[in-house]
Amino acid sequence: MLSIDAAAHSSRWRRRHPVDKAVLGFGLTLLAVALPPWPGALLVLVTALVVLLGPARVPAGRLWRAYRAPLGFCVTGAATLLVRVGGPDGALLGPAPDGALRAGELLLRSSAASLGVLVFAFTTPMSDLLPRLVRAGVPAAVVDVAVVTYRMAFLLLDSVRQVRQAQAARLGHRTRSAAWRSLGGLGATAFVRAFDRAGRLHTGLAGRGYDGTLRVLVPPTRVSRGFVGASVALLTAIVVLDAALEGRLS
Repeated sequence: MLSIDAAAHSSRWRRRHPVDKAVLGFGLTLLAVALPPWPGALLVLVTALVVLLGPARVPAGRLWRAYRAPLGFCVTGAATLLVRVGGPDGALLGPAPDGALRAGELLLRSSAASLGVLVFAFTTPMSDLLPRLVRAGVPAAVVDVAVVTYRMAFLLLDSVRQVRQAQAARLGHRTRSAAWRSLGGLGATAFVRAFDRAGRLHTGLAGRGYDGTLRVLVPPTRVSRGFVGASVALLTAIVVLDAALEGRLS
């Protein structure tokens, strides 16, 4: 199981309805995109961190391991704004005018929006979200494919881990050439195992009278008006505080 999925299953907000957490998480993401980078996106970033480390009780180390990948993409995207191709003096590359300012604004927006998405991801397991998408109007066939793919992804990752451990025990990574051979064998083994598991899954579903719909038990939960109201109040406070600070800074 992935670290972020394990954290979602053990979250103190696990039993809350996904709509509750979607209002908060995606609301923060929307504000990060809609508000000015300074101070709006910064306020969203700080708020998301406080929510994750405070009420949601996400361990800081686990949050950093999940956040560093999207943060790397944010930094890479922002770095491209520092340079420009061509210029009035005929140079091939040169510093972009106001590049540092634009890069900083993009980095603030994207990193804050990523944290908003992580608020939802760290508190909502996919197994709770996917079955409820049918009620939201998503075709059942699409949801069934997503559920099966989600389950098969973990089985495939587990198979890859077992094969890598077996290769390492047999000194399959001792030299560079051996590591390349082991990598090729790993890919071939994972491919064969994926098809084998898919075939067994199809046989098992057919033996259980599969009629085109996967029926999954979903824990009975209700949308909390108090939680949604508090989330809307928090988002409104961010907008008001942003407007007040922007007026003072200007």
